[in-house]
Amino acid sequence: MSDGTAITELAKRRGFFFGANEAYGGVAGFYTFGPEGAALKRNVEAAWRDRFTVREGNDEIEAPTIAPESVFEASGHLDGFDDMLVECGECGESHRADHLIEDASDIEEAESLPLPEVEELIAEYEVACPSCGAPLAGRSVEEFNLMFETAIGPGSGQPGYLRPETAQGIFVEFPRLKEYARNKLPFGITQIGRAYRNEISPRKGIVRTREFTQAELEQFVDPDTDEPPLSRVADVSVKLYPADEQEDPDGGYVETTVGEAVEEGIVASDWVGYYLGVAREWYDRIGVDGDRFRFRQHLPGERAHYAADCWDAESEVGGVVDDPDDPTDGDWIEIAGFAYRGDYDLSKHADHGDDDFTVFEQYDEPRTVERAVVDPDMSVLGPEFGGRAGDVADALHALAERNPDAFDGDEVTVEVGGEDVAVDADVANFRIEEQTEAGEHVTPHVVEPSFGVDRTVYTLIAHAYDQDLIDGEERTYLSLAPEVAPTDVAVFPLVGDDALETLADEVVNDLRGAGLSVAHDDSGNIGRRYRRQDEVGTPLSVTVDHESVERDEATVTVRDRDTTAQVRVPVADLAEQLEAVLAAGGTFESLLEAYDAVETDVTRS
Repeated sequence: MSDGTAITELAKRRGFFFGANEAYGGVAGFYTFGPEGAALKRNVEAAWRDRFTVREGNDEIEAPTIAPESVFEASGHLDGFDDMLVECGECGESHRADHLIEDASDIEEAESLPLPEVEELIAEYEVACPSCGAPLAGRSVEEFNLMFETAIGPGSGQPGYLRPETAQGIFVEFPRLKEYARNKLPFGITQIGRAYRNEISPRKGIVRTREFTQAELEQFVDPDTDEPPLSRVADVSVKLYPADEQEDPDGGYVETTVGEAVEEGIVASDWVGYYLGVAREWYDRIGVDGDRFRFRQHLPGERAHYAADCWDAESEVGGVVDDPDDPTDGDWIEIAGFAYRGDYDLSKHADHGDDDFTVFEQYDEPRTVERAVVDPDMSVLGPEFGGRAGDVADALHALAERNPDAFDGDEVTVEVGGEDVAVDADVANFRIEEQTEAGEHVTPHVVEPSFGVDRTVYTLIAHAYDQDLIDGEERTYLSLAPEVAPTDVAVFPLVGDDALETLADEVVNDLRGAGLSVAHDDSGNIGRRYRRQDEVGTPLSVTVDHESVERDEATVTVRDRDTTAQVRVPVADLAEQLEAVLAAGGTFESLLEAYDAVETDVTRS
């Protein structure tokens, strides 16, 4: 178990992550991933790509991180991508008001509350400025847009923004992406990349930053016909924290299976349920502790207006939980979101963009249907309405599709430019026609699993962090899953012997040739080398000692990180055997069964 301070200290000491630009005083909310952290992050991304792109049969794109203002006007980010800001009247520092409320009370999701209520809570809990201690009661709470603005081109240029999410890069390219998918639903597009949010008060290391990496999947479906392969994950166990349980003072977890949660309506969308199950299995695979993991449903006040259902994957990263059955106990952070976004995104871009954001779905056989149509007499509309005649005709066409009964009288009224306009029914030329159609244009609905890569990295370190005693000496180590560990194997030659150094070099080259990530460490005593690799989560260590070259067949000692057990393995077998141990389902016990265990662990001497 670990707390945030221990993680941050280890991360900086061992090169996982640290504040950026420290030589110039640093800027809050920006972090550099060091050699170990960058490798861990790449491995998490590769594991995500394998599961959500390759195994799901999806395609991946890479879109620009900057887009023109019009994109975010269409998406709604210009008007609605805000956080709550309160400014101290004494020192002028700005703070995120909902976070201050959560820190001062038992309220968990203050961001779902309206601004006036947040102002009242600041006064009720006597919230003070974290920077100078001045009371914040009476200060106004305002909305602050989180997007970074920029100019595209020289001078003032064209206004643009750094993307606050990777999703819009997929949505705006939908007209072309659907062609690559041969206009067949369902299909999915993934993207892993940087996103930017001008956070009011970044905190907790890489948990809340201003630049971060997202891994997102946009699944495009026909809501009337497409169903997910729910049976694949129906039996996956999940710990759910539904909205009604959150609103109940005595509420708790619902532990069930994905199939039962969908069947009972706890999870409203079968597509969302499917991806909850896929995610649960994936998190298990990369080493997230299932006892410190849950899915929490968004409360009504925090759910986006276009989302029919929304759940967050959350992990506990504080390490101290007195009551595991109490959902309010622990330090929980959001690491992924699962939303059924409906047709909101594509419809918005269809309204603002100049392209087709629908998919034409062909019927198995042509269908004869009755359609309401109008054929306005422009020789009448032109003289009567002048330049507005075209708008009147368009309004008549739209009304015929929406409400054919409106044409039953002698006169029909439409709204043009905010004004009611009356048109004689004879001039509108309304009628019902039988038409033969080969198919229909469908605006797909979107299901979105969105993962925070940086927060996943933080979670893995927090959950892998452990300590034990080796002959009375405290040891800190990261029990990372081999798939995501920054380094697969460390090779340690006993120093001062050219023959051992030569053999160690050969071992390193053989293992790297087999595709393993290898660290070659010959600095310091062997015990300290083991400790360094234990702290960065290297699963296996190989020691080249005098016995390695004294036997008829060259051998080395292989050590397991978690148990510190050791076994002597022939160099000729080494690469194959280590690959098997590191592979999914592999265990160190297989080496112990096949070769001679070493009774004395050199780290304990």
